[in-house]
Amino acid sequence: MSPQPAGPPDGGWGWVVVAAAFAVNGLSYGLLRSLGLAFPDLAEHFDRSAQDTAWISALALAVQQAASPVGSALSTRWGARPVVMVGGVLASLGFVFSAFARSLLHLYLGLGLVAGSGWALVFAPALGTLSRYFSRRRVLAVGLALTGNGASSLLLAPALQLLLDTFGWRGALFLLGAITLHLTPCGALLLPLALPGDPPAPPRGPLAALGLGLFTRRAFSIFALGTALVGGGYFVPYAHLAPHALDRGLGGYGAALVVAVAALGDAGARLVCGWLADQGWVPLPRLLAVFGALTGLGLWVVGLGRGGPLLAAAVAYGLSAGSYAPLVFGVLPGLVGIEGVVQATGLVMMLMSLGGLLGPPLSGFLRDETGDFTTSFLVSGSLILSGSFIYIGLPRVLPSCGPASPPATPPPESGELLPTPQIVLLSPGGPHPTLDTTC
Repeated sequence: MSPQPAGPPDGGWGWVVVAAAFAVNGLSYGLLRSLGLAFPDLAEHFDRSAQDTAWISALALAVQQAASPVGSALSTRWGARPVVMVGGVLASLGFVFSAFARSLLHLYLGLGLVAGSGWALVFAPALGTLSRYFSRRRVLAVGLALTGNGASSLLLAPALQLLLDTFGWRGALFLLGAITLHLTPCGALLLPLALPGDPPAPPRGPLAALGLGLFTRRAFSIFALGTALVGGGYFVPYAHLAPHALDRGLGGYGAALVVAVAALGDAGARLVCGWLADQGWVPLPRLLAVFGALTGLGLWVVGLGRGGPLLAAAVAYGLSAGSYAPLVFGVLPGLVGIEGVVQATGLVMMLMSLGGLLGPPLSGFLRDETGDFTTSFLVSGSLILSGSFIYIGLPRVLPSCGPASPPATPPPESGELLPTPQIVLLSPGGPHPTLDTTC
């Protein structure tokens, strides 16, 4: 037997896991973000409203995120590799089934239920496995993996528009099913890693396997409430950024350009914010609250933009949303400890599903009532701002009055944001301590 490592290796095979998680993120969220380009064709073909077609992405997001704790629990029991591989096959079958749809109900079942269930089995296990491979560079590694969302959108948005123009929506969905099947080899790359502090046996009982006991921790409960509110607005652009651009008269390829530049800003910001967070200059919870608020403001600007200003607003939104994304998962080890990060990742996805299920349909309803998406984006931005305000209750978001005493510090794998005596807190970014303060 190989010796157990003293802690996360911070490299080595971990970079292969980053590449696998990058592809997993791109073939789930990145693909779903670009799928809105097909909604006008679907609405025209089935003679339905924007609100009706928005339920496709809403159901896919809700199923993916609500069932993510199940993916985490299965990963804890049997390992991430087989769970992610099965999820890839399931997601691919959902797209193939949807290519033969005869009604929107078939699309709800195929893309919403079947593909959404497959995505639920891939994202949380992949990202949780990645977090176990890194400590000092964890947020940067998470940021690298999450750039798969933006990079995939950058490529898939114009590619999907081309497929729609060439093969129609049926042919496009069928080919997307073939592309989604590449999730299966990504799962094969997720080698398990044993770390000190891991439980000797998998959790017994469904409640323990799902990690519901984490809600008894005050900091995680605050984080959960804020994240649920953010989820109500965060995913609206996934479904309605492209239709909003079409309503503004930009045309099919103009709308694809808006999605692409937002994705490019998103991808770049994830890398820069990941590096910044790992330096330890600013506490992670504080960065989370700030960039969450900027994302909400960015959606307000997108809703009010037209023509060229809309393009610039999409870049600003992409930068802020991309900065927020790695922080959501990067802060988890500090809240729950490394042993609970896989379960916590699944719970975070479930929490965001509460808003993801209602956000896009509400946005579509407001569009049908008002004639455009302006009100939709204003409401979505307000939800994100509300969640960011809740984050103020997390430890170390607000600066305090004076320096604290400097006893020893637990490492990030022990949960550096868990309740402890007044101490000096080390950031995941290196040996330089960030002094906590107290009145």
